[in-house]
Amino acid sequence: MSEFEYQHDVEELERTSATAARLFDVRRIIGALFTVYGIIVTVAGITASDADVKKAQGININLWTGLGMLALGAFFLVWLRLRPTPPPPPAEQRPE
Repeated sequence: MSEFEYQHDVEELERTSATAARLFDVRRIIGALFTVYGIIVTVAGITASDADVKKAQGININLWTGLGMLALGAFFLVWLRLRPTPPPPPAEQRPE
């Protein structure tokens, strides 16, 4: 393979890597997990029986924890939306 072909392959791998980095941004994963688990725990809190609430000294802990998890998940997803991962600079602008 010539040097040009190697350079072309490297540039293509860099583009693929940047796309994967944006796709698997930690904020996206954490936000999605907290949102999904928050929904599950909130539903468990809404459907809690009086006995469950009495065991927790009168506090519907599942409801409050679920709402907190939903808020945290929404925070991470909004943060990701407002401050996305910047794309890598073009090969010409990178320091050698």
